[in-house]
Amino acid sequence: MARALLLASTFACAPVFAQAQDTPEAESAEQAGPQIASDDPDAASVDAAKVPLDEIRRYVMVFNAIRQGYVDPVDDHALMQSAVRGLLLDLDPHSSYMKKADAEDFAEQTRGAYDGVGVELQQLPEGALRVVAPLDDSPAERAGLRSGDQIIAIDGKPLTAGEGDVSSPLRGKAGTKVVVKVLRKGRPEPFELTLVRDTIRTASVRSRMLEPGFGYVRIASFQASTASDFAKQLDALQKDAPLRGLLLDLRSNPGGLLVGAVQIADELLDKGGIVSTKGREMIGNSRFDATPGDRMKGAPVVVLVDAGSASAAEVLAGALRDNKRAKVVGSRTFGKGSVQSMLPLDNGDSVKLTTARYYTPSGQSIQALGIVPDVVLHPEAGQRGPAPVSEAALPGHLKAEAEADAMEGDNAGEVLPGAKPIDAALQELKRMAGAAASAPATAAAKPQ
Repeated sequence: MARALLLASTFACAPVFAQAQDTPEAESAEQAGPQIASDDPDAASVDAAKVPLDEIRRYVMVFNAIRQGYVDPVDDHALMQSAVRGLLLDLDPHSSYMKKADAEDFAEQTRGAYDGVGVELQQLPEGALRVVAPLDDSPAERAGLRSGDQIIAIDGKPLTAGEGDVSSPLRGKAGTKVVVKVLRKGRPEPFELTLVRDTIRTASVRSRMLEPGFGYVRIASFQASTASDFAKQLDALQKDAPLRGLLLDLRSNPGGLLVGAVQIADELLDKGGIVSTKGREMIGNSRFDATPGDRMKGAPVVVLVDAGSASAAEVLAGALRDNKRAKVVGSRTFGKGSVQSMLPLDNGDSVKLTTARYYTPSGQSIQALGIVPDVVLHPEAGQRGPAPVSEAALPGHLKAEAEADAMEGDNAGEVLPGAKPIDAALQELKRMAGAAASAPATAAAKPQ
């Protein structure tokens, strides 16, 4: 399992963490990525023979034409960097070239503290940044950024294609300001928002009692400490008496480290599969299974999701639902079901490359499909806004394996803000607890 975690836990996150320096894929940025080329000399010569020489010659011709004929001199290194970024540009929305500083920032974010604006972003092919979700109580949320917004300029500079990580200007010293120009569906003209950068200390897990016997745990993202924090807070909720039910809130959770989602699923499952990954290379194939012991001892669980729930959040929801351990309530999830691996380069830069797909225990791919809730909720009329973009709506996304079920247009989910969805999910949880009141509880809690 350790080898598989090295690959899969790296990129369970949804979109680019544009704000400061965080993200799921970060764990892989600190470790050696999978090796694509073989160490065997004979195999290497065979691979070299497969290099498309005609295409390489064409590239050299264009490279030289630009060097010699472009109206202004072009630095060779800058030109080569553009070419390398271009190799990844049309693969899928989650594969990208990352300079050393960006890769280090990316890794830092999983540790739970960084300076920035606190928003999960997806870079679009034309260069704009799509807001997947602002982090709870972040500068982005306080300024009014919403899921589905597009940032088209930062500090007056339009975002264009081919510039690499255009979100870098959102990072900066706490207390400084950054102005973003936003395009929002339903508003005729772009508008500007001023965000004040802050040190984002993401407490990814929060908990409280909703009613006697019914606990609530909110997971905002999956970081290095999320699973251990979840176990501690769940135990604290049960300090005086076992819970009759647990509401697990994953709304607008963009993902993060896959290992966190796997460990939390294991805390709530006594047996069964959690998630598997499949790719072209053997290192992309892995499977994670639960170990004996359920901290809830069989008490019912409701998982609350919405259109901003992505990647590792979808893995957790799918694992609990497929094992009949939880009921999923809310709106259809984002549908980010691909694994990214960080491939370090000899100059300190890295390539973030999509290498596999996620599959729930029942064998269903999440990619471009998402998780369809057992109980569907809608936002209140006063809070209803444009649905955020889904994975299936991103240009160049990996296709769903079951295209007939893919998300299209109105088939995508909705964001469910506020307390009303919690109230509705609690009522469902209480119904489940009533139905399971006489069920025996025999499973032992896992050790921490």
